[in-house]
Amino acid sequence: MWYTKIESVKVVGVVDMKKKKEQEETLKNKDKKTEEELFKSLKENRVLLGDDWEKEEDIEEINEIQKNKERIKRKKKYPWQIYVLLLSIIVLIIGAVISIKYAPHITLKGEKNIILNYKEEYKEKGYKVTVNGKDHTNKIQIKGNVNTKRLGTYKLEYSYRNGLFLSKKNRTIQVKDLKKPIIMLDGGKEIYICPNTEYQDKYKAIDNYDGELTNRVKIEKQKEKYIYTVTDKAGNKTTIMRRVIKKDRIKPTITLSGEKVINIQIGQEYREDGYQALDNCDGDITSKVIIEKNVDINKAGVYEIKYKVKDNANNEAEEKRTINIVEPPKKGTIYLTFDDGPQEGTTNIILDILKEEKVPATFFVTNKGPDYLIKRAYDENHTIALHTASHNYAVLYASDEAYFQDLESVQTRVKNITGYTSKIIRFPGGSSNTISRKYSEGIMSRLTKEVLNRGYKYYDWNISSGDAGGTTSSEGVYQNVINNLRHDKVNMVLMHDIKPHTRDALRQIIQYAREQGYIFEKITDTTDMIRQRVNN
Repeated sequence: MWYTKIESVKVVGVVDMKKKKEQEETLKNKDKKTEEELFKSLKENRVLLGDDWEKEEDIEEINEIQKNKERIKRKKKYPWQIYVLLLSIIVLIIGAVISIKYAPHITLKGEKNIILNYKEEYKEKGYKVTVNGKDHTNKIQIKGNVNTKRLGTYKLEYSYRNGLFLSKKNRTIQVKDLKKPIIMLDGGKEIYICPNTEYQDKYKAIDNYDGELTNRVKIEKQKEKYIYTVTDKAGNKTTIMRRVIKKDRIKPTITLSGEKVINIQIGQEYREDGYQALDNCDGDITSKVIIEKNVDINKAGVYEIKYKVKDNANNEAEEKRTINIVEPPKKGTIYLTFDDGPQEGTTNIILDILKEEKVPATFFVTNKGPDYLIKRAYDENHTIALHTASHNYAVLYASDEAYFQDLESVQTRVKNITGYTSKIIRFPGGSSNTISRKYSEGIMSRLTKEVLNRGYKYYDWNISSGDAGGTTSSEGVYQNVINNLRHDKVNMVLMHDIKPHTRDALRQIIQYAREQGYIFEKITDTTDMIRQRVNN
């Protein structure tokens, strides 16, 4: 019995080993059995073996079978895929090497997406093309254009072909209406109006793309505030505010009839030429004008008459009239005047002659020449008057402002040298000159009035030595002067201290005039002006 049982076991063991071999063959042949069949085979083995096997042993065997299955699959799958992968890598490497060497590379400078305002100029940001490190930029092709006068999106294509290789880059430009409309307020953002009036609103709205938008402006009133808002079709919105204040802040105006500067001789009666005062809110307020007058007609000097007026809001205005009380012309008087200096070699010798002959004179100086000669003339009691800084007609007669800039320049020079602020002037070419018309029509008519308004006095001449014209000899200068002297008039003599022939004729002129009973004077603030007829 026992023997029989052992043999029975052995037989079963043989059967079991055979089954295992069959299972391995099954795993090698992937087309014969599925995983479900393997489990079925194991189940049959358990029947043959009986219940002596433990459940954990079955699980280990199943896992081992599964591992064998995966091992067989890997052996069949990976070898050919590895070859394909290696081949692909080699192709990519070769392609990359060829591409690096022969394919163009385009680089765009600046942004690829650009937004421009309507009508804003498009400026190309730049680009660069390289092939194997070499610059091929000048061979690039650009397609497309940008029209900033039309809203829209524009595309620029940058391309370059090198054999089989073609490279492209794109840039996008959007043209939009980005600018806000403009609201223009007549009178500014703060307006003062008369308390007894209603505000008349005036404004205008303009858009760079839509044109005039005045009719689309919305106005909101908040007490003194007026808020203006307008939006264009692109949604750009503008809002501004104006304050309208009912208050009179504007001064009245006083207009003087006649001249602002009047010259009268000592003892001559002053007669008021009249005036008018007007106010923006109160109208004609001439009756409210107060005159402050302190003029001594019996004493030579410069006096002012002040005209003052206040409106109902206490805004005060003031105007002035200058009264020059001058000494009556001394007939037979000679005023020796010298223009265009100083100059070394002539002015210094002229000063020597004047000092020796004890004769005063007037020097209308420029910005040229040495300072010490101006200082010497001033210290020796001659009048230092103003002529011009540049003596360039194109510069000083270009405009009213240009003339006063030139005049103030030479005035500053004299002030720095002498400490004296001269207000006595002579126009280059005289007040009657016509050359100024070439540079500014009517400028002399304006300047002759404005210099007086600014407190200056200008002097022309009634005798010319001719030394700046065709006369080039001392004898000629001498004859031109003495032949025009008169005992029944004031003799204002024009000479130039930069001329040698004037220098050489001076002593002879002085001696002749003395023998004939003439006296010499210098121009002062109280000297009556000698003026010519204005021709421009």
